[in-house]
Amino acid sequence: MAEEKNFKFRALQLRGLRQRWIFNTVMPVFALVLLIVVLFSTGVSSYYYGTMQKGLETRAQAIANSFNEYFMDNGYVGFYPKAVQAADSFEDKDRIELQFIGSSGRIQVSTSGLTAGTSPGTGDIAQAIETAEMAPFRGRDPETGENIMAVSHPLVFHGNVVGVMRLVTSLKAANRQVMFAVLAICLIALLCMALIVISNLLFINNVVEPVAVVSDAAKRIAAGSYGFQIEKKYTDELGELVDNINDMSLQIGQNEKMKSEFISSVSHELRTPLTAINGWGETILEDPTGDPVQMRRGIRIILNESRRLSTMVEELLEFSKMEDGRFTLRIEQVDLQAEFEDAIFTYRELFRQEGIELHYVPGDDELPPIPGDPERLKQVFCNVLDNAAKHGGAGGRIDASIALEGGEQVIRIRDYGPGVPEEELPYVKQKFYKGSSKARGSGIGLAVCDEIVKLHGGTFEIGNAEGGGAVVTIRLLFKE
Repeated sequence: MAEEKNFKFRALQLRGLRQRWIFNTVMPVFALVLLIVVLFSTGVSSYYYGTMQKGLETRAQAIANSFNEYFMDNGYVGFYPKAVQAADSFEDKDRIELQFIGSSGRIQVSTSGLTAGTSPGTGDIAQAIETAEMAPFRGRDPETGENIMAVSHPLVFHGNVVGVMRLVTSLKAANRQVMFAVLAICLIALLCMALIVISNLLFINNVVEPVAVVSDAAKRIAAGSYGFQIEKKYTDELGELVDNINDMSLQIGQNEKMKSEFISSVSHELRTPLTAINGWGETILEDPTGDPVQMRRGIRIILNESRRLSTMVEELLEFSKMEDGRFTLRIEQVDLQAEFEDAIFTYRELFRQEGIELHYVPGDDELPPIPGDPERLKQVFCNVLDNAAKHGGAGGRIDASIALEGGEQVIRIRDYGPGVPEEELPYVKQKFYKGSSKARGSGIGLAVCDEIVKLHGGTFEIGNAEGGGAVVTIRLLFKE
């Protein structure tokens, strides 16, 4: 059932994308091709019929001029016999009909002999008689219903129209030629549209099918199949999309794993100090002797565990602010050296109690104030110092220094512990990442420090020092 539903869903996806593709791509091309066909057909028709009409007009003009010049000397008296003579000597009787029409509009002489005595009744005759100018006509013959083209030229004697010389030809052959030309361009247009549709369908199939696969994979990832990988079959942009989806899936899987580890780690970290606090609280409360040594020892442990809980809660709050965009700075002019030395003096005695010596080397130059948030910067210093003692305290020594290097104020904090494994260095600043370290912590302290330094326009770097141990380098830009 699940596979059947999935198949139906993908089929709907394919159909929907094809319909949009056809509408958005093929339809504009179809409209353009249709416009070209219409314009070409209109142009061919106009050109063909225009050429025919021009030929008839030229021939009618020549015949009428010759008739007026040589046959109209006696006026209307010689009109009829001369018209009969002209009709008998006309050469193109087989395709063009020559008619001589009287002023009444009736045909007096015709090369066909069938239309004599009839009245054609077309507008070109009346127009030629009224205006004494040549007039064309194209349309159906009122008598026969045949499509014809005609040109009527007035015959003038002493300024009066005594008759009309008319050339008439059938449009059957011309219509056939125009129809063939239009059919040819329509067939070419249909062939082009078929090629366009087929090529577009092939293309959209090659696009839609991978998109459906990627969409199905995205649904599986959204449903919780983190780390799911799509088989890569493409080398173009679709292949790049598949790579991005696979990378996203791996990243989500890693993030989910880190979050799970984070929840487990935080639960353990919270349970341990709370157990110590509860245990020592009950011990002190129930101690009937009131031994001051035992009491001071218990209170010191309670304070240490409470401090650890406070630090962890602060880190979680900072992380929450980072996630929802509420992580902001209160900028003012800061004496960076003074803030750093405050953190040094705060931790020096605590480290001495744990058997760690903290060596501080101030810079030779006087450091000018820089714009920054003093509380956030001090938070970075304290977190880095605490992290150095937590992970590198086994070396028994921590070195701290501050100096002006070029246009930057540089702070370095180095421990002499085991350092950071090379393969873990690219990830130590990621949220929730703890790597192979067994030290207590939530795994977000360094991520918070990195974010604070970035917001100050600086860099936060973690590496391994020569001779062993890890070194943290904080660079903050100083401008005159």
